[in-house]
Amino acid sequence: MTLNLYIARRFVWLFVRIFMGVFAMMVMIDLIDELRSFEDPGITLGQAATLALMNVPATIYRVLPLILILAAIGLFLGMSRSSELVVVRAAGRSGLTFLLSPVVTALCIGAFAVSVLNPIVAATSKRYDILSAGYKRGGSILSLADGALWLRQSSPEGQTVIHAKRANPDGTELYEVTFLTLASDGTPATRIMAKGARLESGFWSIAEGKSWPLDAANPERSAVVLPDGTAIATDLTKDRIRDSFGTPSAVSFWDLPAYIAQLERAGFSARSHKVWLQMEFAQPLLLVAMVLIAAGFTMRHARTTTTSSMVLTALLCGIGAFFLRNLGQILGENAQVPVFLAAWTVPVAATMLALGLLLHLEDG
Repeated sequence: MTLNLYIARRFVWLFVRIFMGVFAMMVMIDLIDELRSFEDPGITLGQAATLALMNVPATIYRVLPLILILAAIGLFLGMSRSSELVVVRAAGRSGLTFLLSPVVTALCIGAFAVSVLNPIVAATSKRYDILSAGYKRGGSILSLADGALWLRQSSPEGQTVIHAKRANPDGTELYEVTFLTLASDGTPATRIMAKGARLESGFWSIAEGKSWPLDAANPERSAVVLPDGTAIATDLTKDRIRDSFGTPSAVSFWDLPAYIAQLERAGFSARSHKVWLQMEFAQPLLLVAMVLIAAGFTMRHARTTTTSSMVLTALLCGIGAFFLRNLGQILGENAQVPVFLAAWTVPVAATMLALGLLLHLEDG
């Protein structure tokens, strides 16, 4: 038990050091990138630093498996060079038994990342979007509530708020839709209700619509039926609507199932969010695979192996598994493979292959 705690403590300490080093490096890189991105409107150094601190957690969360494999390589290489592995084996403990502590530690790190770091990353990502939109004098144009869709658009007539009960997967066709146009002072000016609306180039084409001038003395008596094909000017495009959904990583792991249900009730495709949710469930197993990959190539005595080539091979295998996992995510989001296979194939395969290598090398 004492040996397991010693190994776990050493592993966690290495992981924290590498994590903080990578975090600091990425903050400096992102700081420069933010200053360059906002060169035209201009932001202060403090504002750029705040944006960098809000943006980096999402990036570093994605490369967490690579950080962990670096920590695992450092652990096994350090214990090999200090001959601690030789002492452990001489005490009667096999290599597979020795790996129990790093594997359990990796599982705990994965569970902590999914349950605690993921919500933090989601919060910082949202904060980054808000701050970035504020500096660019823009903002999100879409939100979901109770399974309904809300949009905000600009037109020569002013701001318009759009509410629809349902929509097609890309948000270009709305059903049971209401357009509420606001006057320059922010008061409602016109309400248009329609059975459907289709987004064209620069306007919405409505079907079975009716308009109420809210500034009239009796809006109901002044209401007029609009012919099919009536155009309502808009600055929205298909790409703007799609981009307004944000990335799945911007939604907390604990809120993701409810968000997926909201998307589907509103008529949108939630496939990318389902893939991300399954990938989060598979995250601890992927971290275990990284530990086993590192152990398969570096858990040997430093004098009897070519250390540099083994470290390089372990890194390449870990990076390969990482990119294959990202490829699986892309295939899953594009409906090329089932959601479950897209998220779980690489972690399971990497774990089994690394374990097979260890069983081949260790005498058990």
